[in-house]
Amino acid sequence: MYCIVDIETTGNGIKGNRITEISIFKYDGHEVVDEFTSLVNPECEIPYFITALTGIDSDMVRNAPKLEEIASKILEITRDTIFVAHSVNFDYNVIKNELQGIGMEFSRKKLCTVRLSRKLIPGYHSYSLGKLCSAIGIPLSDRHRARGDAHATMLLFHKLLRTQGADKVFKAFLNAKSQEATLPPSLSKTEFEKLPSTPGIYYFKDQKGHIIYVGKAINIKKRVLGHFYDKSTKEISLCSETTYLDFEETGSELIALLLESAEIKRHYPKFNRAQKRKVQQYAIFSYEDLNGVMHLAYNRLNLAPNPLMILYSTTECRAFLEALCEDFELCPKYCHLQDNVATCSHFRIKNCIGICSDIVHLENYNDRVTKAIHSLKETKSDYLIKLKGRKPEENGFVLVRESLYMGYGFIPTDVPFVVQDDFETYLKRQKNTLETQRIVESYISKNPKGIIPFREEQAYEYD
Repeated sequence: MYCIVDIETTGNGIKGNRITEISIFKYDGHEVVDEFTSLVNPECEIPYFITALTGIDSDMVRNAPKLEEIASKILEITRDTIFVAHSVNFDYNVIKNELQGIGMEFSRKKLCTVRLSRKLIPGYHSYSLGKLCSAIGIPLSDRHRARGDAHATMLLFHKLLRTQGADKVFKAFLNAKSQEATLPPSLSKTEFEKLPSTPGIYYFKDQKGHIIYVGKAINIKKRVLGHFYDKSTKEISLCSETTYLDFEETGSELIALLLESAEIKRHYPKFNRAQKRKVQQYAIFSYEDLNGVMHLAYNRLNLAPNPLMILYSTTECRAFLEALCEDFELCPKYCHLQDNVATCSHFRIKNCIGICSDIVHLENYNDRVTKAIHSLKETKSDYLIKLKGRKPEENGFVLVRESLYMGYGFIPTDVPFVVQDDFETYLKRQKNTLETQRIVESYISKNPKGIIPFREEQAYEYD
């Protein structure tokens, strides 16, 4: 026995969604044996865009029964039946959440007519209810009203039951271990089954193949399945738009994190929120003015000649220069911490013995600036991070030069000794960003033994 269901809602996400209309056809595989259709008072205002879509406004439902008044009828008519709907997870989860909200449990087996249609009648451009019914000649009236959509879904289901190979497909879909009820309606099981259970990044793509989400995982297949089980509004919206999956193995979580960050900034996927913003980079640099005075200054990276240090905000730059001023007794004026002043009078730095008031000779001041610059270079380091490869016959690595992330790569295990040029050959260059800097720094703080100092002309045993 089946119950074909359709609901209309207020459209406020899965957990905030309230039912405004429900229609249920109880169907024995041959004919309708019972029906229940009713408007529902959602006890909140219906948004204008929902009214424009369904025609249901707040006045229409003002005197309609509330959910608790019809809940027993919903439970009764669906008892011992299989819950059927077009994109079943949406209707099922809204009803389940609404009933839980009034203290009632709801659990039924499910079948999705979108997934069944894709399997049994493949080849159509769209499997939305309206376009599919039009393509195969199923009458659909009162579109976006619960009874009209439920009745059309029932006629579609009737056709699917009688399609060649239906018995095998229905049996597979109802098998609790098949995961068919878990997968998004537009995603084939083949797409999911191709995913590996290894570290890497994965892509969710829409019907046109556009990337709508990028994620990273230690186990790609397990993590992707977690998206399908997640019933948050964002995850359900993401999964409902997913038609294709893709992936790239990385061998390690570190490279997966770094590649995920790069791919988000490259594709700006619709459903990725974090790391989308392009962070402005700034640089500390030095120059000599017409009077021979050496300055330390900061500017946007693309405007800074020969950068000495890359930072990610003007606040960080000023704090860094203030620390140099104090450590090397430099002048805030000539470190561009104060503008349009004859002599420095910084509120925090009181130990300036610079040349702003001719306290010492120019040569002595420039010597201290030079020492400050050398201190910056000494703090920079070049190193490799040794990692697992994507397969047994290779090793992975991340390369850092002058404390900046340069990229990652993979070296065959039959290359036991590697010199600097070899790493360049295998290196996949990447941009250094605030996110990648934080990822690398976090990793080396937790895994200091995996760091190999990187020096020119040195051979590395890498097996």
